[in-house]
Amino acid sequence: MDESYCLPDSASSSDAYWLLLQVLSLIPLWHYLLLAAFLLLSVLYNFLQLHFFQDLFSGFAGSPVILSYNTSSQIYHAVVSQCEVLRGRYFATPWLCSPHLQTLFLNYFGRPPLLKYARELFRTADGGTIALDWLLSSHVSDDVASEDESIPIVVVIPGLTSDSSSQYIKHLAYHTAKRGWNVVVCNHRGFGGVSITSDISYNAGWTEDVRTVVNYLHKERSKAPLFVVGTSIGANIMVKYLGEDGENIPVAGAVAVCSPWDLLIEDRYLRRGRVQKIYDKALAFGLQDYAKLHKSHFSRNANWEGIEKSLSVRDFDDHATRVVAKYESVDTFYRRCSSSTYVQSVSVPLLCISALDDPICTTEAIPWDECKANKNIVLATVKHGGHLGFFEGLTASHLWWVRAVNEFLGVLHSSNYMHIQEKDFSTKNSVGLVNSSSLNANVTEDGLLAAPNNDPKTMWKKHV
Repeated sequence: MDESYCLPDSASSSDAYWLLLQVLSLIPLWHYLLLAAFLLLSVLYNFLQLHFFQDLFSGFAGSPVILSYNTSSQIYHAVVSQCEVLRGRYFATPWLCSPHLQTLFLNYFGRPPLLKYARELFRTADGGTIALDWLLSSHVSDDVASEDESIPIVVVIPGLTSDSSSQYIKHLAYHTAKRGWNVVVCNHRGFGGVSITSDISYNAGWTEDVRTVVNYLHKERSKAPLFVVGTSIGANIMVKYLGEDGENIPVAGAVAVCSPWDLLIEDRYLRRGRVQKIYDKALAFGLQDYAKLHKSHFSRNANWEGIEKSLSVRDFDDHATRVVAKYESVDTFYRRCSSSTYVQSVSVPLLCISALDDPICTTEAIPWDECKANKNIVLATVKHGGHLGFFEGLTASHLWWVRAVNEFLGVLHSSNYMHIQEKDFSTKNSVGLVNSSSLNANVTEDGLLAAPNNDPKTMWKKHV
């Protein structure tokens, strides 16, 4: 019989733990710090969705541009297939190897080119004021201003809380004007330092302002081909406008960049992930700042107390946007204003550009099948790029999608596939304008420009 002495289980466990602690104490402290740093970096790497090591192991070969289109699409075969940028690869800036870094760098730094707009204040039939900021090709070159009336015009529609001063809008405007075209940024009502001068303010589905401005430009500069580029929520507005008007539209071609497409899906996406909730709050705060600039308008036409308490885009839309626009509910507003339901009716050449890692506009909302079913649409997606970022080169001085936009519009312009309006509907919903000799605007106490209380068919210009 084995009479050897055995320690109780509790005593054995205590001795084992004590021995383990003694062994661990022999490991140098810097080893623990190194391990902690490694774990922290691993968490950050995944949280920020970094792809540096993937890029490194692939030799920074970039990722191909994925094109989705109808197999019988002449827009693809005759236009997009001739675009080297769209048939090539996107090489992300190595130190911006994350959709979040791309998006944040664009908003806080962006490295926009220096430029100076010429402002035109446009008065709508309902008394609203729209700031049209022009950048002519002569503004960015030493060439003498050309009087050629056939120079193409690119109308730019900014994103949710963006205007002509936004970094990415400056990138687009400058490089488009640099190639010899004229650019006009159609700022949303209440943006660009202009007061809201009627009871109507813009929203994600408000297409009337774009329609009115495009018709006005077509009437005043009938020899100039008109192209439209929409970014983010501006892309949603643009695609909805193209779908609403179908063939009867004076637009030769268009590009949608980082569109949200389906606002219901977008709303759920922003409220689902932890990172997306941060973006959601940031966008809500931006909308609150916009509302505070126009407090008299929103306190009169919406729920001001609710606006001040809004912590998400949905909250703001519930207390402000859908109330002003007279929608029964937020979901009704999102459903009726989503551009995805209008894709099938688009009748002009349309290039749609999105990054698959966009942290704001989810790829879940992209209407893949509807785009493929429409022969006028080509959808281009890249693996990385963030929301409106797509920085390229070691210095991050250029945006890939800006090059893609300009090349597509250039090839389209030189082709036989520009859309031509069969009948002239340019006078529909537009206003007669034009006295541009001087600026005769009132400046409010908050420093915003307010249109004067005179003839609603007046237009003013100034340099900004």
